[in-house]
Amino acid sequence: MTPTRDRPLVLLSFGHACVDVYQGSVAALVPYFVAERAYGYAAASGVVLAASLLSSLVQPLFGALTDRRALPWLLPSSTLTAGAGVALGGVTDSYPLTLAAVAAGGVGIAAYHPEAARAARAAAGGSHTAMGWFSLGGNVGFALAPPLVWAVVGGGGLGASWLLALPAVAGAVLCGVAVRSAGAARAARAAGGRTAVAAGSDDWASFLRLTGAVVCRSVVFADLSTFVALYVRERVGGGSAAGTAALFVLYLGGAVGTVAGGRLADRYGRLRVVRRSYVLTVLAVAGVVLVPGPPVYLFVALTSAGLYVPFSLHITLGQDYLPRRVGTASGVTLGLAVSVGGLAAPALGALADASSLGTALLPLVALPAVGRLLLYGLREPAPPPAPPALGSRTAHDADVR
Repeated sequence: MTPTRDRPLVLLSFGHACVDVYQGSVAALVPYFVAERAYGYAAASGVVLAASLLSSLVQPLFGALTDRRALPWLLPSSTLTAGAGVALGGVTDSYPLTLAAVAAGGVGIAAYHPEAARAARAAAGGSHTAMGWFSLGGNVGFALAPPLVWAVVGGGGLGASWLLALPAVAGAVLCGVAVRSAGAARAARAAGGRTAVAAGSDDWASFLRLTGAVVCRSVVFADLSTFVALYVRERVGGGSAAGTAALFVLYLGGAVGTVAGGRLADRYGRLRVVRRSYVLTVLAVAGVVLVPGPPVYLFVALTSAGLYVPFSLHITLGQDYLPRRVGTASGVTLGLAVSVGGLAAPALGALADASSLGTALLPLVALPAVGRLLLYGLREPAPPPAPPALGSRTAHDADVR
């Protein structure tokens, strides 16, 4: 690809980082809610639920909208909404207002991902490795969330949370530039004589099985994100720094795993890589829950690899199973099936309050095995032509109008 064509993907990747820092920030704020506001496990996990619930409900709606027409204005506006919601959630002292604020942030995250994934797939030209770079941006944002929250809230308390809105401003600017750059990318594609026409038939049966596997992955990731910092503090001591380090390792491994997943898929095939990643995750999560002492950090890193290697592959598989509904597929695999994992957090929090955190985390060992079973027998879909570029009009758009 030429620099003109590369530029929108690069900008979208950086913008993705600025948005997903807020997905990671909600979990990173949980230890501070426990410490400063005396929330129990169930109450603290309710904050994660608030961020996930509304996001899960509206994500498919935004995906369906982007299937009908390109909505590039969603990218900067949803980025600002995500940042404002999380920042206000830390500032307010009221539990209901905190829930409402992080829920609004979740809507912003939900609005961003389907349009961004559609646009990134167009810029990637169907390359699994290129889509891995787009996903890398989001995973870097996740990884930066714990140290960012620690630097802001660890020193200034929850009252300093308003500073967490600053990445959203940067992200909105990057998204605005990406929208403008897409015009040059469309011109480059036209000069090369390439067209983007949706082709193929939708394979809903395979897509639903893939979605079930991604939901299993999502529950493991969301609940470890919520509780791993508290759990590691119990296991190894070291206070908030030890817990923040564990969450950072969980998120940082995604930066490596996502790019590795794209490269491995280009060589060995997507489904083969995804299936083996789920097997690795079973063993790694068992190590996190059962192996005592500092080695827990190693198993957190292995869990991160198992969860993140298939991350971008889920997105492209979903898009290829539903070639005529790329926005819907993106909204589910990148959004709904990721955020829905937070819905289980209050149940695990209640179990932890009634027993122990280690006991509450035990069910997470089995879920990747269930996901692996759902993937059994799936066939590699044929990749369709690249979808329309960011902000472009298609023949389908004209039909809708």
